[in-house]
Amino acid sequence: MSRAVGDAAEQRAVEYLRSIGFRIVDRNVSSRFGEIDILAMKADVLHIIEVKSAPSFEQAANNITPRKVHRILMTAETYMKKHRLDIDYVLDAVIVSGGQCELIENITL
Repeated sequence: MSRAVGDAAEQRAVEYLRSIGFRIVDRNVSSRFGEIDILAMKADVLHIIEVKSAPSFEQAANNITPRKVHRILMTAETYMKKHRLDIDYVLDAVIVSGGQCELIENITL
């Protein structure tokens, strides 16, 4: 996926998340472990959101690997320490496919 396609998918995901009540806190947060696409708050919980885009839902969802989840969670822990946050958080994904967005909540692998 090209950077332009990824950026467009992330922007679409941001708009979708806002439309369902999320407040965007930060985007494209990097650490030595990896990157978090979107950080958003809803109901006093920090949502660490990975955005995946592909022609089909299944293709996009299959790109969320255990290794990727581990790297995102390590980046989240680094972010939480840096910003001295002591709040609940979950890992979610927004799948962008065929012009539609779908939220997958509380990913555990």
